[in-house]
Amino acid sequence: MADREEHQNLLDEDKDEDGDDKGRSVHLNPLCDPNHLLHRIVVLIFMCFLGFGSYFCYDNPAALQSQVIQDMNLNTASFMQLYAWYSWPNVVLCFLGGFLLDRVFGIRLGTVIFSLFVLVGQIIFAAGALANHFWLMNVGRFVFGIGGESLAVAQNTYAVNWFKGKELNLVFGLQLSMARLGSTVNMNVIGWVYARIQMTMGSAGPTTLGITLMIAASTCLFSLICALVLGFLDKRAERILNKEQGKTGEVIKLTDVKDFSVSLWLIFIICVAYYVAIFPFIGLGQVFFIEKFGFTPVQARAINSVVYIISAPASPLLGFLVDKTGRNVMWVLLAVITTLLSHMMLAFTFWNPWIAMSLLGVSYSLLACALWPMVAFVVPEHQLGTAYGFMQSIQNLGLAVMSIAAGSILDVRGYLFLEVFFIACLCMALLAVVLLYLFDYYKEGGLNLSAATRSKRAKPEDVQRLHAPRQSVGDRDHLKPLSPFGVRNRYLSRLGVQMPGHCCPHLSSLAYRSLLK
Repeated sequence: MADREEHQNLLDEDKDEDGDDKGRSVHLNPLCDPNHLLHRIVVLIFMCFLGFGSYFCYDNPAALQSQVIQDMNLNTASFMQLYAWYSWPNVVLCFLGGFLLDRVFGIRLGTVIFSLFVLVGQIIFAAGALANHFWLMNVGRFVFGIGGESLAVAQNTYAVNWFKGKELNLVFGLQLSMARLGSTVNMNVIGWVYARIQMTMGSAGPTTLGITLMIAASTCLFSLICALVLGFLDKRAERILNKEQGKTGEVIKLTDVKDFSVSLWLIFIICVAYYVAIFPFIGLGQVFFIEKFGFTPVQARAINSVVYIISAPASPLLGFLVDKTGRNVMWVLLAVITTLLSHMMLAFTFWNPWIAMSLLGVSYSLLACALWPMVAFVVPEHQLGTAYGFMQSIQNLGLAVMSIAAGSILDVRGYLFLEVFFIACLCMALLAVVLLYLFDYYKEGGLNLSAATRSKRAKPEDVQRLHAPRQSVGDRDHLKPLSPFGVRNRYLSRLGVQMPGHCCPHLSSLAYRSLLK
């Protein structure tokens, strides 16, 4: 009641000082009141669609693989450059995206700018097809990549700023589902759009491809509109509620790299070796299912999107399972082995590929839930931003290089050798997991402890902290609420592990962004 009265007094003061009724939201219907759940639901709708265009257009090349190769007269290695050029800018922006949002642009302007990069990049991509200039298409993907990853950071920050509290877990789950929805809709719709335009134009070719990609850009325009509306609503809420802009909370110091442990470097190797067997495969999967299993293009696009479809509901459920059981290294080991079996089934058998792709979707979700939170167990809190930035950076570097390598292998040797290449990458990941288990066991680390044992280990630290010298009256840091950095990443810890008491679960938004990929 006292808080309510204080809030009303502040509103009245704003009205008296500025001459306009800044507190009138109290008297309007709930849809206009930033304090009301209905208004925040409206904000959530725009927030979820903020990244829809980015995820829809990211896999446009995968959904139109045969059309792009045929219309632009490419080989597969050149085709995979479209994914490599998306990854190149993010080798660096993983370290700079949060800084630009916090210190340079601010969350509202930064979101609009990165949405513009996504839209302009997709338009350049489409214009390159219309003009029959593949180099221009690569430029478009590069510009698109500049905005895509940083836009995800802005989306996370908006979520924390508006839903800090009990609703935050649900909000992140909805954002994850919307990201998967964008990828899935693209896989199953953009090919149909191309076919309709081809019927209208009377033939296939660069013009048909360019028009299709330009239509896809409308989803990026919609996301830009969402960014503008979010900026307006957030500015309005800031004025009414007297709150500050959200901060990403990512603190990155490259000098911390020299202090990284062996366990962390093994986690990096697992990350790169695993993901290069997932995303390049999806990028090249459509023609694989057509050529080997005799699927129609529609069926091939549908099965190629199964990984995304499964991961949306599976990620929270599997995260809850890992949270309750612990044993992160064993879960990562299971995920890598299952993925290896999936690729072996696709390579060496003619079994129904829906089985292998379903296993791939589950194992991909399981690894994301178990691997990324492990970083917090081997890195001090002040180095987490650097660790996750570096992990994301080498992941993008690996994807850029391996995408081109995968395309070259496919051109020279075919899909069987490409699958053998992916299997070799997964064997490297498997070896790194085994080494991580042995090293953690030898050092008596906590990566593979059960949740109950972790909780017991945390108790002595809690007792020590309780008996620590009291802070002075003037030191009120302990009264501060969790930062957006901490609140957002508490959700990430719920997806992956139960954090020990001596290790604050401030996981970076970079980790969450990787779950969305």
